[in-house]
Amino acid sequence: MDKEKFINVFKELLPYLITIVVILLFKQFLYCPVRVNGSSMYSTLKENDIMILDRIKYKFDDIKRFDIVVVDAEDELLIKRVIGLPGEKIEYKNNKLYVNGKFIKEEFKHKKTEDFTYKVPKGEYFVMGDNRTNSLDSRILGSFKSKKILGKTNYTIFPFSRFGKKD
Repeated sequence: MDKEKFINVFKELLPYLITIVVILLFKQFLYCPVRVNGSSMYSTLKENDIMILDRIKYKFDDIKRFDIVVVDAEDELLIKRVIGLPGEKIEYKNNKLYVNGKFIKEEFKHKKTEDFTYKVPKGEYFVMGDNRTNSLDSRILGSFKSKKILGKTNYTIFPFSRFGKKD
């Protein structure tokens, strides 16, 4: 292949190569799809819902109580809700949340939560599934360092019948 023909082929392929690189960078560093596995976030999320993970949200904003996040739990990614922030004492008594002794109203549906107390270490977050009777979460795994929280996810994109923001 002569040099001129190579340059013409390269020019023709260049837009496709740029598109592929941009998509890969977008997926790796900004936004990517995640699938809900299991029923631990039922009834807010359902198994096999496809959601968008916002990887950059927490580069510019703090993690907030009740955010739905994706957590890197070593062998799998978990979608959970942030309940406890760094340094807080979390208590559930009679299915009610208390943070540092103060009652906090939860504006989302969740299954009955057995009574427990947990002191969240500094720099870590306590996460739970909404389906409290069937959730592998911080009650078992312990709290998670902020670097293990990959981002926020609260937009379902598939199935289309469930499309939209989830809180």
